[in-house]
Amino acid sequence: MATAVDPTILPASLDGRPKRLLIDGEWVPAASGRTFDSVNPSTGQVIAQLAEGDAADVDRAVAAARAAFEGPWRRFTPVQRQNVLLALADLVEAHYDELRVLDVVDMGAPIGRTGGAGFVSETLRYYAGWATKLHGETVPNSARGSFFTYTLKEPVGVVGAIIPWNGPLSSAVWKIAPVLATGCTMVLKPAEEAALSPLRLGELLAELDLPAGVVNIVTGFGETAGAALSAHPGVDKVAFTGSSATGQEIVRAAAGNLKRVSLELGGKSPDVIFADADLAAAVPGAGMGVFANSGQVCCAGTRVFVERPVYDEFVAKVAALADSLRVGNSLDPKTQIGPIVSAAQLDRVTGYLEVGKAEGARTVAGGARLTEGDLGKGYFVPPTVFADVDDDMRIAKEEIFGPVASVLPFDDIEEVTRRANLTQFGLGGGVWTRDVGKAHRLAAAINTGVVWVNTYGNFDAAMPFGGTKQSGWGNELSGHSLDEYLNVKAVWIRTDG
Repeated sequence: MATAVDPTILPASLDGRPKRLLIDGEWVPAASGRTFDSVNPSTGQVIAQLAEGDAADVDRAVAAARAAFEGPWRRFTPVQRQNVLLALADLVEAHYDELRVLDVVDMGAPIGRTGGAGFVSETLRYYAGWATKLHGETVPNSARGSFFTYTLKEPVGVVGAIIPWNGPLSSAVWKIAPVLATGCTMVLKPAEEAALSPLRLGELLAELDLPAGVVNIVTGFGETAGAALSAHPGVDKVAFTGSSATGQEIVRAAAGNLKRVSLELGGKSPDVIFADADLAAAVPGAGMGVFANSGQVCCAGTRVFVERPVYDEFVAKVAALADSLRVGNSLDPKTQIGPIVSAAQLDRVTGYLEVGKAEGARTVAGGARLTEGDLGKGYFVPPTVFADVDDDMRIAKEEIFGPVASVLPFDDIEEVTRRANLTQFGLGGGVWTRDVGKAHRLAAAINTGVVWVNTYGNFDAAMPFGGTKQSGWGNELSGHSLDEYLNVKAVWIRTDG
């Protein structure tokens, strides 16, 4: 049952006025004058209107980013860039309640599960520390003659950053932080489904000692604004988070000027439960590894492999967990599972529910959209568990991006290793076992960017996050991500006259 939600919790920034684009330090309407609706997925109601930016707006934003990069921003010292990031972290902490509510009503993250400001502000502070530690090195050489050789690390230039809707605030910070730390400038294109918190972040950036044009924000649709940004000859690098299909389009678009590209894409991650695992931990751990954020997580462990001796027990317990989770309005603090982000994504997820049934999978929890009462006005799918799934079923091969677990039995570690890697993706993976040797063996064998053992879905700014195969190129977070935003220059100086 849905409960009443206090409307006074809505932030003042949802004041009914259309949102604008941030270009060269000014909030401006789209050149076309068009807007589009932002919809609360819990209610189906319009909560804001966003400027529909397109190629003309991208042109203006890229020009502003270039002018800032070649002008005042280039003169900022590492300590000054560090201070900008530290000040932004303070502002995010001060305004975090507002920022998280914007994500709650914009894309449906349950407010009771959004946590504190820690991870977002810690990410900004982590990259602030890096701003003063980016440097080249002196390199001994063996060339004939006398030479002093060294390297410089220089910002790549103007970055086009395109982020997804499933974590708007954190995704924006994951892109903004390394851009500011390295001395690049950027044009940020939020997802059309959820752009409110990135826009509010832009307002907070305006309070800092930051030259106009360092960060520009253009809202709009992927096929127009996103495509224009990806192909723009004035962009030196594209940093994209989203689907693998869109990532392929971005690679093709980037070929025009051979701009650098980093991609954090989709997944169909395996989560392996051995018979010796602590099921009291593995059931909720693996279950929420699928159901958290309504399954709208790129690294969700949606292929749950369970060793046959405990298969039936695990299926029964994870189905009971799914049935026990409270589905409701994302503003209700008791809600554990919020809505799917949009009507289009709802159609995609419910379509896969029908595919799973048609393929012969056994539905042991959920399985259909919720249509009764207030929940019928929103885009709600309950946590769903399919048992008796095999590797050839579409629900075991294709990314659903909804709260849908496919549970598959296996007999031994050799078999599950082969089957875990039987996918075009390689983003996340999990192992649940009391045997440390088995944990290390499988963690090394799974072809994926991240493996969690006896846990799932943990993140820290110091740990890299990225994928293999069609799950992407490069890394988010950690010091490794900074290489995506830096060029290395070699310098030779003859010293023998």
